[in-house]
Amino acid sequence: MEQSISKAMAKLNTDTHASRLDPMGIIRSAIPKDLPIRIQEIIPRMKEGGVFIKFSHEAGVDRKQIEERLAASLEEKPIYPLWNPWRRVRAALVKGKPWFEDLYRFPSPMLRIEFLPASPGGEAAELSQEQIFSLMRQYGKIADIASMPADSKTLPKFATVTFKLPWYAIMARNCMHGFVLSEEAGGGKAGTVLRIHYEKIIKGHHIRDWMANHPRIVIPLLAALAAVLTMTVFDPIRTFFIKLHISHARMLSDNRLYGWLRSQAKKANALLTLQKNHSEDRSLDAIWDDRQTEIGQIKAWLMETADTFIVIQGPRGSGKKELVMDQALKGKNNTLLIDCKPIQEARGDSAKINAAAKEVGYRPVFSWMNSVSSLVDLAAQGAIGTKTGFSETLDAQIAKILGSTATALKQIALEQRLKDDQDKDLDDDQYLEAHPEHRPVVVVNNFLHKSNEGTIVYDKVSEWAASVTTTNIAHVIFLTHDVSFSKSLSKALPDRVFRQISLGDCSADVAKRYVIRHLDSGAETSTSDGSRKSLAPSQRRNDLEELNGCIDILGGRLTDLEFLARRIKAGETPSNAVQEIISQSASEILKMHILDPDHNSHAWSTTQAWHIIKALAASDTVRYNEVLLSDMFKSGGEATLQALEQAELISIVSSNGRPYAIKPGKPVYAAAFQQLRKDKVLSSRMDLAVLTELTKGETDGIVKCEEELKLLGALPNHPSQLGARIKWLLGKIQTSQTKVEGYERESGALKRVLTSEF
Repeated sequence: MEQSISKAMAKLNTDTHASRLDPMGIIRSAIPKDLPIRIQEIIPRMKEGGVFIKFSHEAGVDRKQIEERLAASLEEKPIYPLWNPWRRVRAALVKGKPWFEDLYRFPSPMLRIEFLPASPGGEAAELSQEQIFSLMRQYGKIADIASMPADSKTLPKFATVTFKLPWYAIMARNCMHGFVLSEEAGGGKAGTVLRIHYEKIIKGHHIRDWMANHPRIVIPLLAALAAVLTMTVFDPIRTFFIKLHISHARMLSDNRLYGWLRSQAKKANALLTLQKNHSEDRSLDAIWDDRQTEIGQIKAWLMETADTFIVIQGPRGSGKKELVMDQALKGKNNTLLIDCKPIQEARGDSAKINAAAKEVGYRPVFSWMNSVSSLVDLAAQGAIGTKTGFSETLDAQIAKILGSTATALKQIALEQRLKDDQDKDLDDDQYLEAHPEHRPVVVVNNFLHKSNEGTIVYDKVSEWAASVTTTNIAHVIFLTHDVSFSKSLSKALPDRVFRQISLGDCSADVAKRYVIRHLDSGAETSTSDGSRKSLAPSQRRNDLEELNGCIDILGGRLTDLEFLARRIKAGETPSNAVQEIISQSASEILKMHILDPDHNSHAWSTTQAWHIIKALAASDTVRYNEVLLSDMFKSGGEATLQALEQAELISIVSSNGRPYAIKPGKPVYAAAFQQLRKDKVLSSRMDLAVLTELTKGETDGIVKCEEELKLLGALPNHPSQLGARIKWLLGKIQTSQTKVEGYERESGALKRVLTSEF
């Protein structure tokens, strides 16, 4: 082993290319073997790319001849280092006294030659350009020589020599530094010493200083460069990731390896859980069987050549997303689901940008750069007086993300187009219009979720959706619980009629079948040969007779029905399960609308919410205008009711666009309202708050009337024309006073309840 290594090292040392890579090998190759010198020391100068070689020779050998023979040898057999194959090795005799320094000074083509006296107190001679040329030309081509002005008083005297190439200057500086020019050579009586330094041609930080001094030019150039970089580098990458996000399900399902791994995982799961036969949960089939008309309508709309702009409206928990994604779009490739909820709930522009990018697969995204760019833009505005355009607003960033998404959708839609098909003469837009089956489907979920906190996101999404539908790039389906969605969407498509499906609660029969199927899901009821094995769970229970009455209370809201079925499946009776759901709903209402410590941030007061709860506890439906005419809703009543509808406490029923009735936000809320109303202490507390607010309103009215009467009483001669007005004011004061006295009596009774009950 050691012999092999030795042979390899010997071969490496003798190899020509290897010796050209090793500095010591280059030195050995450069010095002829017959040169009459003995090398004493080698001093490398890494920052200048050379070495000093100290040597000795016989007394009769001339050093000039040694230099000439070495130069001739290198001229005849040039050596080119591998790290610089265009520059051959050169050698020259050192005539001065080199200065071995490790200062932060680097070579340059310009040398500063200072003229110093050879001894203290002497006088140095200032060399002419001809003398300098004769001394320095031997080391390389000189581009220019500059002497000091004749009237300059700068000491010591100096001249600058500019070589054509930097390594010429390196050779001259190291060979001539410290050289003493004798009197015969023109160095004066005492001789002149040459002290040579590298001179910087360009002053330090010149580029940086120029950029700082010309912001009107530099900042727009940087902005243009950033835009070009984004368009040429990042936009194609982002479009690729968006396409991957849209079509990843299809790509995985078509992959054989993925399909095999999925089947093996299912088998392993069956073995681990000791289950051989799994019955698919078919409880939702009862819901879908009842909604086949809506499912078929959506499928038919998606096959039409006209631009498809569909809106599915229904309360939360009505199964809008499942209806579209799991039924209407079942088996369809290239679907994109955009959930507006995480985007709207994100705090800050950066968080919203990140959330929007995540929904469509837009990456890489540098949301943090938005804050940095805003600071840069602000600083630039102070420097040059105008904005540079570095920073972008939130709507501009979202528009950019959606623009890249539209590009990806169009590319996906055109992937199935063949060059030799019958529509090859059509352009892209005409082809997409003729083939609606190739267009991807975009589903916008939770549209107008918390729209009272801002509509920037929804405005941009609706404008973008209008653009991709009118250009036949994609079908768009909006899922929303807001009944006033047309106000927002009409801004984007003012001249179009939306295709709309309204989903309500299930009927009692469908709700009962859903609960029973949910109970029976996953149960084994037959053997492998088809013979009957056991009764279904719903057939073994004796308490399902209560189900009809429970569903009448609970209603047909899908989420509540699923909650009921899970509790019954866990062993509870239907009555107990419904009562638990009612209690939970009552607690939720109490926490969110009545006892919320942050109630000042809402558009309604706790007393207004209690007024509605109390009215709906007495009747399942109350008149819309009757509520508006009540004392609690005199000011801003319609805005308050809309806010309560957004919070899902109530549901406003309209006919031909005119609201006429108010119902509970969920069917189960009717029972929850009654339970809250039966709580004597809570009812007394909230009624007392209502009476206090009503008393305050009547007292304020009395004060205003008294002030007006005082103003009228100050008029001279008491005009007779004011008699009717004074009489009306006095009557209004009397009416308000009567109400205040009644409120006080009721308040006293309520206070006695609060002080005596727990």
